Amino acid sequence: MNEFQRTGFSERLKTAADAKQALLAKLRPKPTVVAVDFQPRAVVRAEELVQVRQARAEAKSARLQAAAEAAEAARLSDEALAAAALDAKRGERKERKALTKAEQKAKRDARYAARKAR
Repeated sequence: MNEFQRTGFSERLKTAADAKQALLAKLRPKPTVVAVDFQPRAVVRAEELVQVRQARAEAKSARLQAAAEAAEAARLSDEALAAAALDAKRGERKERKALTKAEQKAKRDARYAARKAR
């Protein structure tokens, strides 16, 4: 078969060298493509950590704010109940005093009528 191609010794050496070079070219490291906006993992993780911490802080402040608002609402409702109880107590006292005054007037009128009847 070599006879048909008429290849000589030097031609075979050159072909072997070319094949060897092709194999070596496969193993050589290829130039890497560097991303334009590449950031190291540590920087990305630090940014994510800052965002997570900020989100947690916002959630915590929202929980604290809600708890403070609930406590304030409870305090206001307690004050309103106390004020309503005090108003009811004062109203009862005023009613008792009014009844007492009316009873005293009725007694006085009865005495006056009894005196007139004599």
